[in-house]
Amino acid sequence: MTSQLQLSVPNRAAINPEAGEAAKQAGMRRIGQLDPQWAAACDKRIAKFAARGVPFQAADLVEDGLPEPPHPNCWGPRFGAACKQGVVRHAGYTQSKRATVHKSICHQWIGTGTEQAA
Repeated sequence: MTSQLQLSVPNRAAINPEAGEAAKQAGMRRIGQLDPQWAAACDKRIAKFAARGVPFQAADLVEDGLPEPPHPNCWGPRFGAACKQGVVRHAGYTQSKRATVHKSICHQWIGTGTEQAA
């Protein structure tokens, strides 16, 4: 007879959410700074699509002429910054429009100033 593995409850003293968040932000800044020109161009495209008031994803920005980022992890910091600045909000998940990822699930976003039902 087998028994279920029992995991102890994590000790709050051993988990430091503030340190985890600080490390996450430092990593996002590092990735986001790989190419400041790309980051600035991406921010402009995010604002452009946010003003339309319809859900969009990173693939839409590329389709609109934004070059691919220097690293795929560059998308997250840009959308995260736009979200913190109140430009966009998360509007759920959808299938990616990119053929290279075989319709995998991706985030979609919508502008906060001109929202419509997603």
